[in-house]
Amino acid sequence: MLGKTAGGLYWMFRFLERCENTARLVEAGFRIALTRSNDPASEWKSVVTTAGARSHYDAKYDSYEAAYVVDFLLRDPANPSSVLSAVEKARTNARMVRTALTTEVWEAVNEGWMGLKKTLKSPVKETDLPAVLGEIRRHSALVRGAMHGTMLRNDIYDFTQMGIALERADNTARIIDVKYYTLLPSASFVGSALDNVQWETILRSVSAHRSFRWLNDENMTPASVADFLILDPRFPRSLSFCSRILEESLGFLAKDYGTRLTCHDMISAQRDRLRGHTIATVFDEGLHQFITAFIDDINAIGQQIEKDYRFIG
Repeated sequence: MLGKTAGGLYWMFRFLERCENTARLVEAGFRIALTRSNDPASEWKSVVTTAGARSHYDAKYDSYEAAYVVDFLLRDPANPSSVLSAVEKARTNARMVRTALTTEVWEAVNEGWMGLKKTLKSPVKETDLPAVLGEIRRHSALVRGAMHGTMLRNDIYDFTQMGIALERADNTARIIDVKYYTLLPSASFVGSALDNVQWETILRSVSAHRSFRWLNDENMTPASVADFLILDPRFPRSLSFCSRILEESLGFLAKDYGTRLTCHDMISAQRDRLRGHTIATVFDEGLHQFITAFIDDINAIGQQIEKDYRFIG
């Protein structure tokens, strides 16, 4: 496969995943700022920080009001990771690799772009926000459904899976990290009732609340939530699950192309590190230190994939 095609597929699905992740972050911020917070500005600040858009936001606004944050994350062209910016980039990449996609996948992407462009043409009212966020998630789900139902399981599919897994892993890791260093007022709150409320918000922001409750109905603790989001191989947004998908997809490419590259060794090393941990050893090492190392690893792997398969992000 040409590097340009591989890169288009990879980034198309990274941007689509980013749209959904951003919508979930906004929903979590909206929920806690509306119902549980005595300091809404700090909640919205944490959302912007988690989204990795703090520098762009601070260059435009001097306060963290809900309306400003929502508009910036959903539709502001000054934010290169806003939902509107990301869906535009996803559609541009889809057009570039149109012949590598089934009709169903292309139509789902194109219709999603047209729908969201119309929906996000004007600032979103607070009363309309839940419906708009639901629409963003549904468009993402429609594209994934079309992909799973119609695409061959070949190298094209593998590059799409790598894009999704890398974006999800980075997003989940940043949410976990920001929890301790932005959401909590101080370290003295760890383990308190406030701490548990914040962990519940994290679960909702990665669509993990129901799944976690099925497995841990009476055990909402920082350790149990962190264990679920970091090490549980059954949850599709956990760090362990995303890392496994990356390893499998790269393994299929190595088999198809008959070549093992540097990125294959890097993902194998990361998988070994994850398998060597329990949540107790993660907390012994320091959650922040562990997550920071994971984010560095996942970003380095992504950059190496681009280098090894000769495409530019």
